Amino acid sequence: MKKTKRSPKKNAAFDRRDFIKTGAAAAALGSLSIERGAFAQASDTVKVALIGCGGRGTGAANQALSTNGDVKLVAMADAFKDRMDSSQKNLQRSHGLKVDVKDENKFIGFDAYKEAIALADMVILATPPGFRPVHFAEAVKQGKHVFMEKPVATDAPGVRKVLAAAEEAKKKNLKVGVGLQRHHQAGYIETIKRLQDGAIGDIITTRAYWNGNTPWVRKRTDLEKQYGRKLTEMEYQMRNWYYFVWICGDHITEQHIHNLDVINWLKNDFPVRANGMGGAEVRVGIDYGEIFDHHTVEFEYADGSRMYSQCRHQVGCWNSVSEHAHGSKGSAEINRYIIRGENSWRFGGKGKNPYQQEHDDLFHAIRNNVAYNEAEYGAKSSMTSILGRMATYSGKVVEWKDAINSQISTLPEAFAWDAMPNSLPGPDGMYATAVPGKTVVV
Repeated sequence: MKKTKRSPKKNAAFDRRDFIKTGAAAAALGSLSIERGAFAQASDTVKVALIGCGGRGTGAANQALSTNGDVKLVAMADAFKDRMDSSQKNLQRSHGLKVDVKDENKFIGFDAYKEAIALADMVILATPPGFRPVHFAEAVKQGKHVFMEKPVATDAPGVRKVLAAAEEAKKKNLKVGVGLQRHHQAGYIETIKRLQDGAIGDIITTRAYWNGNTPWVRKRTDLEKQYGRKLTEMEYQMRNWYYFVWICGDHITEQHIHNLDVINWLKNDFPVRANGMGGAEVRVGIDYGEIFDHHTVEFEYADGSRMYSQCRHQVGCWNSVSEHAHGSKGSAEINRYIIRGENSWRFGGKGKNPYQQEHDDLFHAIRNNVAYNEAEYGAKSSMTSILGRMATYSGKVVEWKDAINSQISTLPEAFAWDAMPNSLPGPDGMYATAVPGKTVVV
């Protein structure tokens, strides 16, 4: 796979107000007018290719294979054979003959995605997010429907690539789902609707959190012992991908995007600027790459309202994964579906697992030719998280218009096992982290 190229239009501006798709629209497919399409009959088989065979990719394939109607997994692609083989075994155990991947349709390496995409009607893009823009662009080029995991990019050039491909997907009538599953979660849908209808009056302030413990880490020494050889720097960073900006985006992008996206959905808008602070304070050492272990960001919207955001990976601290809104007539715990104030309310219904629901909705759209494209709001919520990272890394106020048009790419110059990523360890094995006040982000 070659590096994602930078946008040919160096100063092409994207208006944050252009469009944001609400989850309610995606979830209410049954109320939309239905036209017959390529998969109008529920009995028609939808052929699926899985690109990225880790835990999330395997989970997404499981959900795709659990939708109504005939569906088969016919191709798989991954950089690593061991991940692919494990994924195939797990999926076969659950779905039997629905997993119909012949040996010749299992592809390994940086360019494997192209061959797998060619064999499918619909593709699941679930590699680490640094690869997402080029994979999505290729899927659209080949005319395939897509489900892609969040975030959809790790830098501004990648976001612009996704936005351009999203427009091409619309022109080709391709259906695109993005793994921001809260948009398909019944409690969230009803809570957001009530808040947008004025349940707490004018929304003045919002808060968003992803504070938790340190996630998995794959130590170089453990990996080299497991595989019985030295790993190139590229392979090491790809196997320990969470800790490198080019492939992960930092945890404000990889995880906290969910909470930021909920506030964007509520506001039906995207921030105009951000300022923040962060650092690597307690999660340090040669195994933890270059990302921060905490970010605190103040996002400002065009109407003057603020979102106060925190994400933290520090053991023994207060944890919360949640979203909150404060208005002139009350407040809301959005993640708990609770509204307090003049129009107090609590969601009492039940809904399907949102991870399954998002695939049910996408496959409904594919089979019935319903307009369905979540790529734009997925890209702009990804950009919101990147904007926050730019603010914490630089220590400066960063404007959306400057951030989204940044020409700074985080990706390596080339993709090969002997190619070098941009961030390399020093003589002591440590990777340099961003230095607020010095690091350039736009």
